[in-house]
Amino acid sequence: MGEQVWSRPIDRAASFYVAGHRGLVGGAIWRLLQNEGFENLIGRSSSELDLRDRAAVFEFFAQNRPTNVVLAAAKVGGILANNSYPVDFLSDNVRIQVNVLDAAREFGVQRLLFLGSSCIYPKLAPQPIKEEYLLTGHLEETNDAYAIAKIAGILQVQAVRRQYGLPWISAMPTNLYGPGDNFSREGSHVLPALIRRFDDAVRDGAEVVTNWGTGAPRREFLHVDDMASACLHLLENYDGAGHVNVGTGEDHTIAEIAQIVAEEVGYLGRIEWDASKPDGTPRKLLDVSKLRNSGWSPRIDLRSGVSETVEWYRQNIDSLRA
Repeated sequence: MGEQVWSRPIDRAASFYVAGHRGLVGGAIWRLLQNEGFENLIGRSSSELDLRDRAAVFEFFAQNRPTNVVLAAAKVGGILANNSYPVDFLSDNVRIQVNVLDAAREFGVQRLLFLGSSCIYPKLAPQPIKEEYLLTGHLEETNDAYAIAKIAGILQVQAVRRQYGLPWISAMPTNLYGPGDNFSREGSHVLPALIRRFDDAVRDGAEVVTNWGTGAPRREFLHVDDMASACLHLLENYDGAGHVNVGTGEDHTIAEIAQIVAEEVGYLGRIEWDASKPDGTPRKLLDVSKLRNSGWSPRIDLRSGVSETVEWYRQNIDSLRA
């Protein structure tokens, strides 16, 4: 179960499969790998390859035999979606993970990074959250099914390391945002939901915007391009059985986040809060000492990242998911 920092650059000519390359994280990783000179990137959309279909996944790996894999594919959503469809979030994600990880082992994938989520930690975990707090308390009820699926993925990666000696690793990002995010009304996470809500208010000339909850919970946000940078850094510089937290090490209240979004979209009206709606976890701030000690730190501050995301949203609003 030992951990070590190494330096083993990945061959830019080796085949590299990004599962979920059209999603928020996978898309950012794909862009980064292209910019870094990777010559043999492999990606399949969900319509081309259903990762829940075990036979199809094994056939894909048999034909392509990637040397490296990032597993960024997942069924994701905000509080409403997770709370409403727990069966879907558990079943779909477990099947995706088991199929891809089993096929990757079967067909000799050398380096693999599994992406989880900070919701794996107990609802009332001490702050900031250290990697060792995993499985030490009860999960947040609104997304426990998704969290259990991600925990299963972490344990499968650890099991592969123990049983087969492969240098596979797992990374747990904090709340992510940026270009390519899901801005849908029912499936989005908090920051893109705020961007859409405030931008709609500006377009409609609304005088009041009402947000869910009290605004008091604290959240940490990481720009997805920083997340992609951290993933490549870990693949080339980290080998350990323990998963690695990826974040900024700083958090803000939801009310503060809402104010930043309002300012960046140019909303000048009132901001109110509906305390009858759930807040979710009171605070989620990751301890990122392990990642920083490996030599990586984020580069994009929150306001700059929100400003860029607002611009991207407005440029792509007509083609976004409903």
